This record gives sequence, structure tokens and C-alpha cells, in this order.
Amino acid sequence: MEYFNPRTLNEALGLLGGKRATILAGGTDVYPSLAGRDLPACVIDISAIGELRGIAKTDTGLRIGALTRWSDIRKADMPPAFDGLRRAAGQVGGIQIQNAGTIAGNLCNASPAADGVPPLLTLEAEVELTSHHGQRRLPLPDFLEGPRTTARAADEVLTAIHIPAPPSAARGAFEKLGARSYLVISIAMVAALVTRDAAGRIAEARIAVGACSPVAKRLAALEASLVGQDPEAPEIDPRTLAPLAPIDDPRGTASYRQNAVAELCRRAIRTSGGDNG
Repeated sequence: MEYFNPRTLNEALGLLGGKRATILAGGTDVYPSLAGRDLPACVIDISAIGELRGIAKTDTGLRIGALTRWSDIRKADMPPAFDGLRRAAGQVGGIQIQNAGTIAGNLCNASPAADGVPPLLTLEAEVELTSHHGQRRLPLPDFLEGPRTTARAADEVLTAIHIPAPPSAARGAFEKLGARSYLVISIAMVAALVTRDAAGRIAEARIAVGACSPVAKRLAALEASLVGQDPEAPEIDPRTLAPLAPIDDPRGTASYRQNAVAELCRRAIRTSGGDNG
């Protein structure tokens, strides 16, 4: 096995230009995936590239470097709209995993149950992909093509996540259902971002569900139905959950997941839209 540990992004891109390689960031997804399999022929470990770390304000919102760790996100000083993302950061494995795992690794792994995806969908995040040919941005739904499949080309590195400035009064929330509180893969999870009007009613809602379809997704019909509702007592029409496609697996049945999602949506909306959210 060839192993490379570049110190700059340009060095990493140069290596990728001539090799088919496994990119290693925090390693918390790569190492478990190798159980019972041959080692990859080439590994490019980008964990030492300092320019890919950190959270910074931009003219249009926020930029999160690809190697920013979940523990950094959990402790970051960000507006209430990012409460869901911070909450999800605290649900990614245990403290050791949060201290090593990166936001880009979570996205590139493309698990249907990736905790970071639903809150990033409600924040309308875009991914930044860089190669020697240049740079491009993709909305997160376009980047996630299916289970364990993304739009990243072999010569590209996911270098950052860009989040446009959310409404100033918006608040985020994240609810996860698992067999226990921590160190568990989700049975279902919901992220919400809610803005209230002057009367305290829902003016805008963004709802994303994970672990209940091949990729996490926003529920546009549910979002539209919530406008004007009391966030403390939201009504969830089961028909608005129709885009989901939960499956039966050892963690839960499809029908259980469908019922659980409705309750998780209510909890997330109450948290993100309530007076004490």
C-alpha cells in the first residue's frame, strides 16, 4: 500500500491527479469500512492540511472547512439557526469520534443515516469541490447521489461546506431516535429550522429526515403545511411524509420508522419554534 501525508492542498491535488486513491481525513469511517477487506492500493491522508480546518464568516454566510471536527462544531459560537447542527455534532459517536471525525468525511461517506446531513439540508448547505482543473460548488442534495455514492470526481477533494446566512430569527433543532442515547446508528432522525412571525406562528419551516430513505431529504409538502401553525402544537399530515421510503432492518421496521418520524418532527418543530426552544 502507498501512503501519502501531504501538508498542503496543492500537494494533495497533485497526488490525486495521477492516482486512484482513498482519501483519509479523520478515519472514523474509512477504518471500519476496511474490516474483512483488502487494504486500498493508495491512501492520501489529508489530516495535516491546516487550511482545510476552521469555521469562518463570509460575505454571504458561513464557511466550514472540510477537516473541521465534530467537536469543533459542537462548541462553535454560531447563531440559533445552527442549533440543530451543533446538536447533531454531539450525537456523532462518542467524544473520541467527535474529536477525530470531520464534517467532510461524514458527507463523503454518504450513509443514509449520517447525522450531519439533515441539519445541513435545512441550512441549505453547498459543498465546495476542488481539483487542479478548478473549483465548483454543488447543493448538498446534488452531491449526495445515493447510499455511499456522491458526485465527487476521483481527482477532487471536498474542501469546504458553504452555508448561506439563515433568517436572523430562525432556530434549528435535531432529534434522533436510536436503541440508546449515544454510540448508535439512527433508526430515524429529523432536523428542523423554524422562523416565527410576529404572532408567534410559523412563518417558515424547513424539515429534513434521515435514515428513512436512500438519502436524507427535505419534505417540501410538510414545510408548506406548517406555515401559519402554532409551533407548540404542530399537526403532521401523514400524506406529507410520502416522499420517505423507510425499510425494514434489524434496527426497526418501515412502519415503525414512519410513525417515529411524525413524532420526531413534532418534537423538532416544538424545539425550534417554541418560546423556550
